[in-house]
Amino acid sequence: MTSTLRRAGGFAAVGTLALAAPELGRAAAAPFAAVALLAAFVVDEGPVFELFARPQDRRDGRLNGLAGFALAATGLALLSTAPRASMPTDVFVAAVLVVSYGNLGARAVERVETDPARTVAGFSLVAFLAAVAGQVIVGWNLGALPPLPTIIFLAAAGALVAALLRSMLYQRDDPIVMLSTGLLLWLFRTIGVESGLGEVSVALAVTVALGYVSYRTGTASVPGMVTGVLLGLLTIVFGGAGWFAVLIAFFGIGGLSAKYRYEEKADRGVAEENEGARGSGNVLGNAAVGLVAVIGFAASGGLPIDSALFRFAFTGSLAAAMSDTLSSEIGVLFDDPRLITTLERVDPGTDGGVTWQGYLVGAVGALVVAGVAVGVFAFGSPGLAALAIVCGGIAGMTVDSLLGATLEGGRVGNQTVNFLGTLGGAIVSAALAALLL
Repeated sequence: MTSTLRRAGGFAAVGTLALAAPELGRAAAAPFAAVALLAAFVVDEGPVFELFARPQDRRDGRLNGLAGFALAATGLALLSTAPRASMPTDVFVAAVLVVSYGNLGARAVERVETDPARTVAGFSLVAFLAAVAGQVIVGWNLGALPPLPTIIFLAAAGALVAALLRSMLYQRDDPIVMLSTGLLLWLFRTIGVESGLGEVSVALAVTVALGYVSYRTGTASVPGMVTGVLLGLLTIVFGGAGWFAVLIAFFGIGGLSAKYRYEEKADRGVAEENEGARGSGNVLGNAAVGLVAVIGFAASGGLPIDSALFRFAFTGSLAAAMSDTLSSEIGVLFDDPRLITTLERVDPGTDGGVTWQGYLVGAVGALVVAGVAVGVFAFGSPGLAALAIVCGGIAGMTVDSLLGATLEGGRVGNQTVNFLGTLGGAIVSAALAALLL
């Protein structure tokens, strides 16, 4: 085994201590706290140090990586055992095993493959299997095995969340990955999974297949692929097939628009980087508001808000994302764009620059999303529902252009502008729905 694979195996062995949580009860954090203390203050040489030491650890003469990993596990263990906390034990165990065994899977793949997509696949698969096994073992020990659809969904969601964060952060950031994964799984478990085993399995299979296709066709980078799969899975499980149809319409058409006449865009100096492949920042910037709307819809049973408004917020945000994407990708192919704030002529690709052709195509994009939404959702008044969605899409596209002309650049990046534009579309659509329907 290579040193990185041995090290990953050592971290996986430490993570396995989480399985003792049912037996230890309130003392579930003790093993990890002990490991953290030993790593930080005692072990500074010898075979154990050599096993766990990363390059920076050797320079510092201290196992900071192992100490941070163990402290993150300690924190999650405390959340699962503290009197006023309610993180389920199986969620704590799943989060720890996802990170520790996922890294082991990634290192194993790296021994024979250099393709980053396969490394992510190795991380996700091993993390998924470890999380399933951990939940089953803990549930069996506690005499309260969670429903199988919940086990499968939480394992898949945890593996994807951790894989996404792992692809965006440094190896030393494992504590952040573990804590974030644990807290998100806690949220998902609290909301609950109402789908059956068949629905969850189909959702996972469909989203993984589409994610792979998006990567192989060059419409998404590896992080973008993982982000898309995660968003798709959460949308199907917490919303349903109709919500996913709207989401996939945006991703499919939006991704293809980035490839449309790409060489011509490159010659004009206005093409997207990475040959038009969407990264995680772009995917989240366009779909984060929609994801929040899906989760809000799933949790709306305990909220004093009409659940239908979350549906309009979702479709309005994606209509805005579709409008902005098409207006940008198609509009840059036309000459004489004008700055939306002053109407002065600017170079193609200038932030906030618009063309009437791009604006028209953007409006058509909002209409496409509205058409899909009306087709899959049982709106009481389809015409007014479509109007609310189209208005939200056009409003979000306009907000995006205004922010691009006034704020984008420096500390405000394109992803932030996209997020605010989709937020504007969600608010306008939901507000119009509340007034008209």
